[in-house]
Formats: sequence, structure tokens, C-alpha cells
Amino acid sequence: MTQYGRAPADSLRHRRADRQKKSPRFLMLAFPMLAFLASVLAPLAAQAQDAPDPLCAACHNPDGNSIIPEYPKLAGLDAVYIAKQIRDFKNYKRVSEIMGPMSGRIAEADIGALAAYFSGQKRTPGIVADRGLAAQGQLIYDEGVDSTAVPACSGCHEKDGSGSKKFPRLAGQHTAYLISQLNNFKTGVRNNDARMRAVVRRLTDQEIKAVAEYVAGLKGDDQ
Repeated sequence: MTQYGRAPADSLRHRRADRQKKSPRFLMLAFPMLAFLASVLAPLAAQAQDAPDPLCAACHNPDGNSIIPEYPKLAGLDAVYIAKQIRDFKNYKRVSEIMGPMSGRIAEADIGALAAYFSGQKRTPGIVADRGLAAQGQLIYDEGVDSTAVPACSGCHEKDGSGSKKFPRLAGQHTAYLISQLNNFKTGVRNNDARMRAVVRRLTDQEIKAVAEYVAGLKGDDQ
């Protein structure tokens, strides 16, 4: 006891804590609260796993449908193809001032999940601004160019532009992005696909623009 017959404050706090630990009522209240928190946090964790990396969403949009013509739509691309491109950027097999540094921040363990997420998104329709140019592009896409031994694009990318694990989906892609990538293949800036480099070398600038214009209007197999 101390002055005025009171126990020290620290002693009282310890006693209250001991009583709470031993109290059945305290335990009865604690367990439901923990269960409630678990039920709330579990869906949030699942959402976080399903959501795209904010680094990707900034340029490609959360659903993979970039609204910036110079940045590609990732939605609907095959997951195997997406994963390969990320690794090519990481290993400098494909050069980009933007994607080089960005891909370096994606952990190897996250590549598969990221690729699967964007692959599962539905691609939005592309925009065809010049129907006449698109008509020229259709001939090249479906039949190739005999005079320069350019094969039909549809032979690899499918008639509807839906693509495959090895060849990317082209349907609905931005015209500006397609033109830039075809030109990169032609000049050698992009060199992670020897077949595309060999084909595009034989295309004129006008033919590149025409094919890109036509491809933007394709619907793919799910539109």
C-alpha cells in the first residue's frame, strides 16, 4: 500500500491485463473479431493478386486496352507471348527506353501471373481512319506480295488476326503502334524475331501503313 491506501498504477494495470487474459468473455469477443477481419482481408488479398501491376496499368490501362496509340493493347494477347516479350525486355533481347527499365522491376515470379491477367482481358475494337488504305492492306494481309515474295500475314496471325502462342494477336491493335513495330523490324531496332525481320524488309513504307490500317479493323475470334 502507498499513501492514501492506493496500490501503484502499474500494479493495477498488470492485474487488469491478467484478468483479461484469463477471462472467458474476453476470449469470446476476441475470436469473432479475428474471424471477421480474416473474412474481410481474404477477398482484398485475392483482388490484389488479380489486379495488374500499377507500373503496367499506367501506360496500358488496367484492362490492358491502352488508349495511347503509341502504346500497345495487351488485352487478349496470348500469355506465353506476353511472358516472352517481358523476358526479352528484361534480357535486352528487345530494346525499349521505356520497357527496358520497367521490365527490370517485374520479378520473375510475377511474370506468369501478369501475363495471364492481361491475356484474359477482352480487347476493345480498333479504329480504321482510311478505308481505302485498309483495302490495300487486306490484299497484302490475305495474299502477300508476289513481286517481292512477301507471304500472307494471315498465314501466321490467322485470318481474323487472333494470333497464337507464338504469333501475337493483331486484331484491334493501334495503327500507330503497329507501324512503329514494323518499322523497328525493318531497321533492325527490334530483332527478337528473325522471321518478322526477313518479311518486313521486303515491305515498302506504303505497304506497312496499309497493313497496319487493315489489321486495326479486324475483330479477332472473340469480338
